[in-house]
Amino acid sequence: MLLSISNFDSRMIRIEKVGHEDLAELTSVAKETFIQSHGHNANTADIQLYLDANYTRDIFKAEINQPNAAYRLLFYKNEMVGYSKIVFDQPAANVEVKNIAKLARIYILEAFHGLGLGEELFNFNMNQAKEKNQAGIWLFTWIENKRAIRFYEKMAFKIIGSHDFRISETHSNPNHQMYLAF
Repeated sequence: MLLSISNFDSRMIRIEKVGHEDLAELTSVAKETFIQSHGHNANTADIQLYLDANYTRDIFKAEINQPNAAYRLLFYKNEMVGYSKIVFDQPAANVEVKNIAKLARIYILEAFHGLGLGEELFNFNMNQAKEKNQAGIWLFTWIENKRAIRFYEKMAFKIIGSHDFRISETHSNPNHQMYLAF
């Protein structure tokens, strides 16, 4: 089901809702993008434990059926190159309003960075949040992910707090909590 055609030529980009038929490809792209983004900040065993606990077909199957969550796939030239997950009405520490969305995941394969695809996928999610009467979007991002931080700051997010993102029992990464009020 096609949900959005951006300013790009419609043959080049599309954003679609995840269906059960997409779970294998979603799982593969999700693991690959996570490793590209975080694989160098913990040992291989810890990363694999995290993926095994959080990035499985069964977990994605359960999550796509959650009524307040929306997974979207990003295709570029008919190739799945990224995905996002947004959770609506997800209150956050450090934010007083309650009707806000959490951008839980937004990942693009490294080979497709720099094409404006992340901005397209982000804008799609922001518009979804506004349609659901959300007052803003919040997220966590690893403090060493300078590219992501620059991207979110370009989108007008502000750092409002911190969070330890647990990879394993012995490894966690410090994250910024960021917020964009509408």
